[in-house]
Amino acid sequence: MLKHPTHNKLKKFRPTIADRARFIFLAFRDLLLYFSTRKYSIFYNTFCRLPSRYLDWTSHIRARRVYYYAVRNVPAFRDFVKDKEIKKWSDVPFTDKDTYIKKYSTDQRCVGGIIPPRETMIDESSGSTGTPYNWVRSLTERCEAHGSVSYFATFCFGKKPLLTINAFSMGAWATGLNMGIALLRNGIVKNTGPDIGKILNTMEFFGPKYNYLITGYPPFLKELYDYVGKQGFPWDKYHISALMGGEGMSEGLREYLRPGFKKIYSGYGATDLEIGIAGETPLTVAIRRLANEKQDFREALFGKDSRLPMLFQYNPVSHFIETTEDGELVLTIARKSVLSPRIKYNVHDEGGVCRYDQMKERLKVAGYNIKDFTKDADGRDLKFPFLWIYGRRDYTVSIMGANIYPEDIEQCLYADKELAKITRSFCQSVSEGKNAQVHPAFYFEITERPTKELREKFSKSILEQLMKLNADFREACHEYADTMKPEIYLFSVGDGPFKMDKSKIKQSRVVKKYKPTVL
Repeated sequence: MLKHPTHNKLKKFRPTIADRARFIFLAFRDLLLYFSTRKYSIFYNTFCRLPSRYLDWTSHIRARRVYYYAVRNVPAFRDFVKDKEIKKWSDVPFTDKDTYIKKYSTDQRCVGGIIPPRETMIDESSGSTGTPYNWVRSLTERCEAHGSVSYFATFCFGKKPLLTINAFSMGAWATGLNMGIALLRNGIVKNTGPDIGKILNTMEFFGPKYNYLITGYPPFLKELYDYVGKQGFPWDKYHISALMGGEGMSEGLREYLRPGFKKIYSGYGATDLEIGIAGETPLTVAIRRLANEKQDFREALFGKDSRLPMLFQYNPVSHFIETTEDGELVLTIARKSVLSPRIKYNVHDEGGVCRYDQMKERLKVAGYNIKDFTKDADGRDLKFPFLWIYGRRDYTVSIMGANIYPEDIEQCLYADKELAKITRSFCQSVSEGKNAQVHPAFYFEITERPTKELREKFSKSILEQLMKLNADFREACHEYADTMKPEIYLFSVGDGPFKMDKSKIKQSRVVKKYKPTVL
């Protein structure tokens, strides 16, 4: 049982005089912020005018305030930092599942060391990286997250009421239930879950007079779109947009879905933290689409990584985001309402951040005006900072020094629309053969019967596109041609490594040492 510290033991964690003064001024700004977020119009007019440097400064100060708050009120966090010499923000150690979540019990990680017996919600993570975890949240923090999701949806899809069909998985998982509650602020909601029959029955029942928004995981939205194409459902008579989340989305998938959806946006969240951390906007989508087309433009913005990252904007008043030396994102939820505070929490997503004015300057150096990218939004723009995300480091397959990412395989797949149309899912691994020789192995779940001819078509297309896309892979192929030649395997729906997806809400992208016995 963690004991409450004495006054003297807390002495070294007292804020400086300068910090105390900043926190006093924050109290007045918090009051203004409260009123500025009561209505979307006030929210928008506030955050399209505030200077980038000010938003960055206040985000950092809010994170520092929450740090001191957690030291005094959260037994686990106080114990976590008690032996550390912390004189400045950079001295505060990172937290993650291994160093913090697994080490302390749930109640020890809560404010006051207890789980409140009322108005507390428990969410369960998907378990995509291993064991599912339980996360507790207060009523206030949930309402704040709902407001954030609602405002981003309003900014992207407009103020007209929506009929939202929420196709995220329901139950104990964070996204499904909370997305439904959040989007009630934007219109009518039906929580169908990922049930194609219920979705189409709902649309048929209410007819095409509504503006529909369908939410869900990217692979499911593709499955839905493919299904209606085969069934002859009168999709084109409806006004339908899509809001995705839970995992990355390639520009190839967006282009594939574009004929069937008026607008397509994606959001970023993590059950470890909360939903609605960041969202795509018309500005970020326009920038990302150009970065997908022009490699030199992508490198000017994000560096020489072969992957095209997801690009979002986020509210710095709610979240302070920074990066480690290894390029992993570290987030602090900068609000006192959080029941189990997350201070400098590393979810091990690779990516980067920059202020709005810094992105504006990068675009200018590359020969573009940032206003050129907001034409589709009638010039509407939020001065929020940018967040780009490549994905989880542990989803990577590495052979002969070449990293192969799930994002690479997805881009290769959508470069051939015929193959993309019949593919339900994919994953990758390292295949070990005789004499311990290894090869990259790619597995595809397809809606047609696997054949030798189809396998050869996949092999040729994926290898050709991967050589174009991934410079490290291309170089390794020149030096280790036999080793780097991928093994391609095709499976019918629900077979092979894809059997494991039936019990999960997200598709697996990496399998360990799976040796197939079929095509």
